[in-house]
Amino acid sequence: MKRWLIGLSGVGALAAATAVYAQDRGFPGGPFDDGPGWRRGGPLSAEDRAAFTDARIAALRAGLKLTPAQENLWPPVEEAIRGLATQRQEARQARRERFASMRQDGAPRDVPDTLRFMADRQAASADALRKLADAAQPLYASLDEGQKRRLSVLSRSLVRGVAGHHRRHGPGPHGEGPMRRG
Repeated sequence: MKRWLIGLSGVGALAAATAVYAQDRGFPGGPFDDGPGWRRGGPLSAEDRAAFTDARIAALRAGLKLTPAQENLWPPVEEAIRGLATQRQEARQARRERFASMRQDGAPRDVPDTLRFMADRQAASADALRKLADAAQPLYASLDEGQKRRLSVLSRSLVRGVAGHHRRHGPGPHGEGPMRRG
């Protein structure tokens, strides 16, 4: 009798899970749609991304409270940040186009070609980051300790915005939690 009850409860749980999974998930592009428009308001346009980049740059600049001498060092940093954002957008678009053509062709993925594509994207990203580091060095050298502390906090949100949401944010060795290394 006990086994029969356990089996029946298992079947009931499975039936309930199936019903929940099979229920209508809402209208296309809605909050429960698994497609590209799952975010509120749909995917971001190029204009949206540019507006958010402008806002992040303005927040960084305002948060640093630059002196007049430091203001002269700011334009190359801003240009490098914009270059990084542009590079990331171009990489995002290239990935979309590549995957769309792979789906249309239906051909199996060419692994060496995929590795070359990934290497090219990472090399472009490395170049953009190197330009940002080179542009930021003179400004960083002129910052006081308070500005450096604020830069550390503000740059986290800037990097998340430019790089996207595919980063670990939770606790652990790579997140921002109590076990974070370094």
